[in-house]
Amino acid sequence: MKSTKSLKRKTIGDYLIPTILIIWGLIVLFPFFSVIVISFTSESEYIKTPLLFFPKEPTLASYRQIFEDGRIASGYFTTFKLLAMSLPLSLFLTTSFAYGMSRKNFPGRKFIFYFVLIAMIFDGGIIPLYMLMKDIHLVPNNLWAVVLANTVSTFYMILMHNFFKALPDSLMESARIDGAGEWRILTRIVLPLSAPVIATITLFYTVDRWNEWFNPMIFLQKGYLHPLQLVLRSIVIDAQIDTLKTGDTIELASNFAMGVKTAAIICTMLPVMLFFPFLQKHFVKGIMVGAVK
Repeated sequence: MKSTKSLKRKTIGDYLIPTILIIWGLIVLFPFFSVIVISFTSESEYIKTPLLFFPKEPTLASYRQIFEDGRIASGYFTTFKLLAMSLPLSLFLTTSFAYGMSRKNFPGRKFIFYFVLIAMIFDGGIIPLYMLMKDIHLVPNNLWAVVLANTVSTFYMILMHNFFKALPDSLMESARIDGAGEWRILTRIVLPLSAPVIATITLFYTVDRWNEWFNPMIFLQKGYLHPLQLVLRSIVIDAQIDTLKTGDTIELASNFAMGVKTAAIICTMLPVMLFFPFLQKHFVKGIMVGAVK
């Protein structure tokens, strides 16, 4: 007797949906693939064939020009410095606040939680923020202005808050019976059980800091303090200016500028792409559990 599974006939949808998904995936991946190819392509080859699938004569000229400029190295240093300054502080504040708001016996927790939630909907704007940083003498040219401008994300705090609320109260009650305080409960019981959401929030904050350019543009005037994304912006603008200055050779300069732009994009994307696989196993679980309630 044939099983029900073997008797099931495949419909048009069984073939159509995977085909559409594959085509959509190729459409999404093609721009990224094109950026990689162009970054390794020479001027002359790109002029002859703008749409390339693989360069016949790969070259590192665009990457060499970027790193000889020196701004990319300075941008990497500043970005890693911002990560070292902001990531521990953001995780500490987000974790401690989310844990406090998840405890049922915390006085006024609902009022405080909804008061903070307003910040997710309404923003004071860049001018009051700049005036605040100026009043506490953090502008211009102080990295702490960039760090403190976006120290805590309300959305990330909500994800962690929901994860903590899902933990059994019996674990905390048994620890209190044994004489443990709240900080000991948080560090010895809650945090070891919260690896998925901590890994997820760490990735979110890391990507936020890595992609940050607007606040540094407002608060940092000196070029050596500019983070990587602001350096990338400067390189793209300079390449466009060089193109406009070339006059009759505008096509040649435009193609060369395209190689520099794509190489700069790869230089900024690669570290995040290498960092993500280490947290991938926790990422989906942290998002799903933190977004349930």
